[in-house]
Amino acid sequence: MVSKGKSKRLYLIPVLTKSLDILELLQTENQPMVLETIHRRTRISKTTVYRILKTLVHRGYVAQTSDRQYRHIARPKKLRFGFGSQSAEMPFSEAVAASLRSAATAVGIDLIVLDNRYDADTAKENAETFIRERVDVIIEFQIDEHAAPIIADKIAEARIPLIAVDIPHPHAVYFGVDNYRVGREAGGLLADYAINHWGGKMDWIIGLDIEEAGPLVQSRITGAFEGVRARLPSLPVESFVRIDGRGMRDRSYKVILEFLNRHPKDKHILIAAANDTSAMGAIAAVRELKRERSVAVVGQDCLDEMLAEMQRPGSPAIASIFHEVGLYGTRLIDIGLALLRGETVAPYNYVEHRAITADRAWTLQQKEAIAAESVNSPLVRPESTSSIAKPKSKATPAKRRAKAVK
Repeated sequence: MVSKGKSKRLYLIPVLTKSLDILELLQTENQPMVLETIHRRTRISKTTVYRILKTLVHRGYVAQTSDRQYRHIARPKKLRFGFGSQSAEMPFSEAVAASLRSAATAVGIDLIVLDNRYDADTAKENAETFIRERVDVIIEFQIDEHAAPIIADKIAEARIPLIAVDIPHPHAVYFGVDNYRVGREAGGLLADYAINHWGGKMDWIIGLDIEEAGPLVQSRITGAFEGVRARLPSLPVESFVRIDGRGMRDRSYKVILEFLNRHPKDKHILIAAANDTSAMGAIAAVRELKRERSVAVVGQDCLDEMLAEMQRPGSPAIASIFHEVGLYGTRLIDIGLALLRGETVAPYNYVEHRAITADRAWTLQQKEAIAAESVNSPLVRPESTSSIAKPKSKATPAKRRAKAVK
């Protein structure tokens, strides 16, 4: 409580107050003014006016004309993108988030990241948060196909462009891998392994699926089965088994452990996992039962852990399909900006993929490490600019991607 006789203390910064006085004058007049006029109207010393104006010009709030007049610049609103990350506990999801953060920083976009926690209800709540925040674009990475239409409808009603990562959503542009083709690639590798190491014999081909993700993501396993059949056409249909591993390590460990315990004498088992997290769970079960020579596993995503596992002597991990996750961020930002500019964007946008086998795993790890060092080097700074400012003729490619959005 303020005692009598003492005025209430105001915590004001004099130079900031003067800066705002000058800026507000230029805003109100809305026309170029010379330093002398600004000095006379604000009654601030010429030296202070001069220094404040130079600072405001440097920061882009004020422009100085060739005849030494100053005018206020109407600064465009900085774009904000919302990213609903699949789960902070999923390495591939975190790699996508890191790629997006880097790409957004490079073009001056504010990126809001919320964790969907591999949970449909959380994903719905996060989508509602993005809508309340009025972000310019929403990039959704959530696993549940049943939640997808609910989330997408809310976003469409709010008239916010939506990009869906890896799992399709209604009203959304799709971005991710061609699930069937990466599956076929994995299946071909497994079949070749059976031919080269087991003389073409095979007792089981297990597809570690993600049922809740829906048909498109499940086509990874469909493709894997077709890849095996293409090289081993005489295999009986009952040898092909789909098991829901949910894309999770613990779940995949449990279901593979149970399967192997039910078939203790089978020595030719191929496993196509929907992702590397699931593959690592399966490998843990195989190793616990000392069945490494009886099983071959191929995953998806090329996580660092999987690359290291492939180099381990006697590992059942024979390959993983690389989805070029480092390029996700740039491609997603480009698509988002194109949507805001009203350009026609293809409904399905696929990333490149390639198989990484044990003999190529170390090479990929080296390349990824070098790329990470380049990004994090203090000598390399991403260009930052307003995402809706018109680029100059010498603008960098990163800046051009963020050209005028109206």
